[in-house]
Amino acid sequence: MCGGNSSSLTPGFFILNGVPGLEAAHTWIALPFCFMYIIAVLGNCGLIYLISHEEALHRPMYYFLALLSFTDVTLCTTTVPNMLCIFWFNLKEIDFNACLAQMFFVHTLTGMESGVLMLMALDRYVAICYPLRYSTILTNPVIAKAGLATFLRGVLLILPFTFLTKRLPYCRGNFIPHTYCDHMSVAKVSCGNFKVNAIYGLLAALLIGGFDMFCISLSYTMILRAVVSLSSADARQKAFGTCTSHICAIVITYVPALFTIFTHRFGGQNIPHHVHILIANLYLMLPPTLNPIVYGVKTKQIREGVIKFLFGDRLSLAKTNKS
Repeated sequence: MCGGNSSSLTPGFFILNGVPGLEAAHTWIALPFCFMYIIAVLGNCGLIYLISHEEALHRPMYYFLALLSFTDVTLCTTTVPNMLCIFWFNLKEIDFNACLAQMFFVHTLTGMESGVLMLMALDRYVAICYPLRYSTILTNPVIAKAGLATFLRGVLLILPFTFLTKRLPYCRGNFIPHTYCDHMSVAKVSCGNFKVNAIYGLLAALLIGGFDMFCISLSYTMILRAVVSLSSADARQKAFGTCTSHICAIVITYVPALFTIFTHRFGGQNIPHHVHILIANLYLMLPPTLNPIVYGVKTKQIREGVIKFLFGDRLSLAKTNKS
């Protein structure tokens, strides 16, 4: 189990056990996750393609949406194929360094997802509160720098996870009761003191998720004040309408995330372990699966872009025939 230096107590590989207690149902559990993964890949890749090729969608709001889609599809790709191999082919071994790499990318990308949602909230704030200056404030260089800063923030705050986890001794075994290498799930396998991991993990969650939720709340407070002050009911409804998709995305992302983070640390003993694991997987799968659907249904420009992409020639021909 251990590497060449036996004193280091570093395993050569971990064994991911999937969903403990539900091993007999692994084949069936994999089916909805496989279906969600297919929808997530097709939906998010379709959104990215549509935004890049449709001239009407070359706006800051949709650039941020494309960044969110890229983050989502990359996030679920880091875990779902491996999870399906565990469930369907019983391929449970994962190299120690590969496990650390997966852990790093999962947490970096979830932090990136949270950061993009914050940027989208700021985008809505500028669009509603400063509509005349919208295009001059959110220029392409500003959008690129904001996206890069969000990514670097995640990398710098999550990178210590790998070092904190690698330093731990693993003398209890190498079995991880999970479907992927989550930071605290790996740390709890250790026979050493992982209190620093738990404290830093909570600190990173507060610095990323807490800061983002504060900025989102502040943005929507300002948006609400601006919208309420509008004299026209139609204008108020239109302003709120531009935010509904983003609000849905926030709820889809943060509710399972907060459940996962805090039940790992507080009161998790009262919740069956297989529920923890299933919620943790839904936390990674729900946003990539539902975000393209929500934005496709709620956003008129995206609906029109999809219709134009699917039926453009036939619609043009029909209009020509009518004229």
